Amino acid sequence: MIYVVGGIKGGSGKTTVATNLAVALALEGRDVLLVDADDQETATDFSAWRNERTEGRTGYTSVQLTGQAAREELRRLASKFEDVVIDTGGRDTTSQRAALTVADLYLVPFNPRSFDVWTLEKVTRLIQEIQTVNPDLRSYAFLNRADPRGSDNDEAADALRDTEVLQFLDAPLGNRKAYANAAAQGLGVLELHPEDRKASTEFRGLYQQITGQVPSTTGGKEV
Repeated sequence: MIYVVGGIKGGSGKTTVATNLAVALALEGRDVLLVDADDQETATDFSAWRNERTEGRTGYTSVQLTGQAAREELRRLASKFEDVVIDTGGRDTTSQRAALTVADLYLVPFNPRSFDVWTLEKVTRLIQEIQTVNPDLRSYAFLNRADPRGSDNDEAADALRDTEVLQFLDAPLGNRKAYANAAAQGLGVLELHPEDRKASTEFRGLYQQITGQVPSTTGGKEV
């Protein structure tokens, strides 16, 4: 399965979602490739830090690919792994379009803010263009860095439900320090010890909707 985590606006937490998805898949014993197709290279930095902190027990393979050439390289690499997770950053780039032409699932996190939801029309157009060459692409939208309370979450969710191109996943991820705390240790949020129950429950809910599988409980153990 090839997952692309993307969008056209920065700051929605795409790299956090991509790295945690790669870690969660690896914890299931899957053979996972994490592709950093973002010029900021944050996923690469996370993987290097994870490799150091876990003494080489990263649990997945990490590479960098950018530009139009990424398409053919992704086709080649996809045959060697059970799952490929691609972090494409927050702009409509050549790398993101190349990745989407070979992807199975497009995952688009949205912050519950007006400026983020306003990009929905542009994301919809991008998906429609890509589906002319990749008609089997499935696209999912969900809230990330959601507020603990207030109407912004509900208003953003309603806007996402209204689009026919993106399927809305009612599995919001809260704006929680657990993700930063986990990343600082080179871990996914499901590996934190002690466990942040709210964060791990939310991520398991999203993971289950994306993959159809319930992720394992690791008890904070390293892979």
